[in-house]
Amino acid sequence: MTTAPAARAATASTDLALVSSLAALIAVCSVLPAVNLSVFAPITLQTFGVLLAGAILGARRGALAVLLWILVGTIGLPVFANGKAGLPVLVGPTGGYILGFVVGAAIIGAVATVAVRRAGRGMVWVLTAGGLLALLVVHAAGIVGLHLRAGLGWQAAATVDGAFWIGDLVKLAATVLVAAAVHRAFPDLLRRRA
Repeated sequence: MTTAPAARAATASTDLALVSSLAALIAVCSVLPAVNLSVFAPITLQTFGVLLAGAILGARRGALAVLLWILVGTIGLPVFANGKAGLPVLVGPTGGYILGFVVGAAIIGAVATVAVRRAGRGMVWVLTAGGLLALLVVHAAGIVGLHLRAGLGWQAAATVDGAFWIGDLVKLAATVLVAAAVHRAFPDLLRRRA
């Protein structure tokens, strides 16, 4: 029989392992070869990694995975798109997207938690809706970053951002399919803890 402190320690260890693993996945998705359709930001799989972190881990742990990835990149490990690293990436034109990823992961994570607990067969649709909301927030933050840091007008920033939507919708579809499969395989991953 497990005591309460031992159970909490096991839960904390599991959380740490899950957060670290998903932060590593985001890093891998970020540094895989990118498609450069824009001068400002390459199209990578990092959005997939971010959305998947939230959809699998929930709001808190998903956002923590993104924050860990940002911390690792900020201190100098090349885990951002195109192998970039350091604080200049966060304060550069794409910094809005990167900061928006934290909120986006939390949003899809919160929705995923509700979907897993209540939606049952409708989980795919609920996850899709949560992912769309997360993408709206990420893209809004990205547009603000492009406006403030790249010196683009609002309309020009929105036009540049528009190039990312088709790819992000494909990544969202992949996220939903993978997350739904993970939650079917591990139904207690987002259940309430005692």
